[in-house]
Amino acid sequence: MTRVVISGTGLYQPPHVITNAELVEAFNAYAALQNKQHADAIAAGTRAAITNSSVEFIEKASGIKQRYVIDKAGVLDPTRMYPRFEARADEQLSLMAEIAVDAAKQALAAAGKTGADVDAVLCAAANMQRAYPAMAVEIQQAIGAGGYGFDMNVACSSATFAIEQAVNAVKAGSARCVLVVNPEITSAHLEWRDRDCHFIFGDVCTAVIIEAADTATSSEQWEILGTKLATEFSSNIRNNFGFMNRAEDNDPLGRDKTFYQEGRKVFKEVVPMAAAHIEKHLHTLRVEPTQVRRFWLHQANQGMNQLVIKKLLGSDGNADIAPLILDEFANTASAGSVIAFHRHHSDLAKGDLGVICSFGAGYSIGSVIVKKR
Repeated sequence: MTRVVISGTGLYQPPHVITNAELVEAFNAYAALQNKQHADAIAAGTRAAITNSSVEFIEKASGIKQRYVIDKAGVLDPTRMYPRFEARADEQLSLMAEIAVDAAKQALAAAGKTGADVDAVLCAAANMQRAYPAMAVEIQQAIGAGGYGFDMNVACSSATFAIEQAVNAVKAGSARCVLVVNPEITSAHLEWRDRDCHFIFGDVCTAVIIEAADTATSSEQWEILGTKLATEFSSNIRNNFGFMNRAEDNDPLGRDKTFYQEGRKVFKEVVPMAAAHIEKHLHTLRVEPTQVRRFWLHQANQGMNQLVIKKLLGSDGNADIAPLILDEFANTASAGSVIAFHRHHSDLAKGDLGVICSFGAGYSIGSVIVKKR
């Protein structure tokens, strides 16, 4: 049977940082404008006043301290509260492809490959810039890859789901070297005007090279011992923005149809699901959770990750067992667990086991068990 490895990873990090203090200042200025504009309705009890946000509220709720974004000015403009991107002609490389190519080139360099070595490109993210042509095909052309490419979306689990597709392609012989990219421009689908979620997301792009072990030449390789995917329908995390919105004649002044969630329900339901999923996956390989050297978990909420680890190990974990990048990057949708892996894997020893796991809307959970070669 063909053995498959991760031979390189890459990370595109946007140029701008928004601290919690900056975000709170902008949100509270927006709230003041809205409350003043609707003062009569608020006084009459027909409209609720917008409650101010605070740094303490954000950090207690999530563990997030800052986030990277592609555009900062638009997000922090109280009269706008979303990023401002310049339109590009069809002949230009799209923004999502641009950041994917950046991350891809880093991953290729780490793997000792060129674009010509790649024969499949999977672009997996929570939202695509457009419906078609596929972002993956544009990225394929931009890096000079052959073969084929396609887009896929399983929300925050998109990266791990794509890794399984890449592994299957290599094992089946339909590809020898697969590029998985996760361009997450989450600032464009976050409702920055909603106090309950305005702090959650940040922009980023990750890239992973998946290839047959006998073609890998990089100095550091991780054999993929197994992958496991699961889904269970829930409406507790949704993004209803789509091409049919304009046909529904909804109130244009109503809440944005992009990301929203029932955070408490998600926390309560997803944590036990994720812990059980990982444990069952490990048991298929006759591995106990305590034998895992490191867990690279989805980076949505610090408390969620801590509780997942406690359920798996029976004790509180630490940054060595389950590295946290959430405080710096915020939630980056599907890219979070891959960022954690990219940043925190080089110190492990040959033979060490690790688990890359993501979980999110769907509900969806994907896990990848790896061993350092």
